[in-house]
Amino acid sequence: MVLPAKDPSDVEVKLPLLMRLAGITFLRRLSVLVVLAIIWQLYATRIDVPILFPSFAETMRALGEGITSGVIPARLLVTLKTLMVGYLIGLAIASACTILAVSTRIGTDILSTLTAMFNPMPAIALLPLALLWFGLGNVSLFFVIVHSVVWAVALNGHSGFLGVSETLRMAGQTFGLRGVGLVFHILIPAALPSIVTGLKIGWAFAWRTLIAAELVFGAASGQGGLGWFIFEKRNSLETPSVFAGLLTVMIVGLVIENGIFRQIEKKTVIKWGQVRA
Repeated sequence: MVLPAKDPSDVEVKLPLLMRLAGITFLRRLSVLVVLAIIWQLYATRIDVPILFPSFAETMRALGEGITSGVIPARLLVTLKTLMVGYLIGLAIASACTILAVSTRIGTDILSTLTAMFNPMPAIALLPLALLWFGLGNVSLFFVIVHSVVWAVALNGHSGFLGVSETLRMAGQTFGLRGVGLVFHILIPAALPSIVTGLKIGWAFAWRTLIAAELVFGAASGQGGLGWFIFEKRNSLETPSVFAGLLTVMIVGLVIENGIFRQIEKKTVIKWGQVRA
């Protein structure tokens, strides 16, 4: 029996199931989390000191209890509301600084000098000063969040605009783009990879700064968000609940990174071929 010759142009090959699954980004990242959870469980079981290092199963049990009781969602909501306000204020100030730096030479000098001075300074180090100036309350939290956001976003945005080639600028001008039109159709799309990177870095800095600040506010005022929940459970030696709070912090980070920023990248810089997927 002679098999019919295959068309040389037919190069489609059906990959094995394992290779097809390995090509799915979500499954690859999920497998990393599963491996880490297994290592966590095995190590905690081996040392068998729950008060110092609870197992993954104990932590998940505490997380489930915190969610069903409504404590963790309520504390998380307080934290996210504070974060959103501070983050938006920081973005507004960073945008103004970036526009000033791109527009004038003195603006570039001001932004470069301020960034060199304040960007290396941890935002949490300014918390005692914020307490002195504004007292206990959300204003002090906003102050440290804004500090953690402004410099990262402004620096990355400014670097992105400076990286736009003169050829691209002249190409836009050739098509009649001037002023606002040139900014929105040429400069911002070209600088978007750096802008998105700045947004992600600013978000990460703001998130960890707020959690750390809430630990101090929790100790001082007896109220707060997720950071206070962690502090409260540490005082009562409920270590699984402490780990549950920390796990919530990480879960929120994963959700924001993959659910918001990754989607923005897919619809813009990845779709446009500016960065690799």
